[in-house]
Amino acid sequence: MRERAASVSAGLGTRIVEGGRPTPYAARVLDVVERIPRGKVMSYGDVAEYVGSGTGRTVGAVMSRHGHEVHWHRVVQSTGGPNPASPEEALRRLRADGTPMRGDKVNMRLARWDGRQE
Repeated sequence: MRERAASVSAGLGTRIVEGGRPTPYAARVLDVVERIPRGKVMSYGDVAEYVGSGTGRTVGAVMSRHGHEVHWHRVVQSTGGPNPASPEEALRRLRADGTPMRGDKVNMRLARWDGRQE
């Protein structure tokens, strides 16, 4: 409980706030995810690093609560594994995006997006 309170006070809250809106941290994460181009991905940790705060776990918490609002399938595990909550659907969408794959994993060397426009 103490860890959660510290996260929230650090501005890393992920739960919905008044009016059903994402927290400011969640909104920043969702903005980054929405900008990931077709055929590219970021890992949960990549998103946290790009946002400048949080961890892969806090990004995962945001995605589990709000991911349906963005291209959720473009956020993958650092190993290239798809979203663990819905791996078959994530793989289908990644393939439809033309994301470079190696079997059932994203080829992170080719598909990782660094946040710069292409």
